[in-house]
Amino acid sequence: MNNSYFGNNNFPGQPIFNGNEPVPNQTGIVVPPTSIPFEQSYIENILRVNKGKRIDVFMSFADSTEWRNKVFTGIIEESGRDHIILSDPATGEWYLLLMIYVNYIEFHEKINYNI
Repeated sequence: MNNSYFGNNNFPGQPIFNGNEPVPNQTGIVVPPTSIPFEQSYIENILRVNKGKRIDVFMSFADSTEWRNKVFTGIIEESGRDHIILSDPATGEWYLLLMIYVNYIEFHEKINYNI
């Protein structure tokens, strides 16, 4: 009934078909892995495009008497919204660090941050 009002009913993200073959939706933005769109310049994305670089992560654990402040040094292996995975080639240790405790991060080389 209302098909003429809504037209073709193609919504963003919905595949468009040419016969039986889906045609890729061209509405997405393709971003090279070495750049970050301005709207996505979050810490996890900055760490992702700097994967493989050596960093120092300065963290504070307010409720700990043993580890009030601690620095973790290692290579960025992975990064997510709430965590960083570091490996330390000197010791063979791997660390899963929670972003909630991060104060700041120091890079040992130039940071990739192409906007």
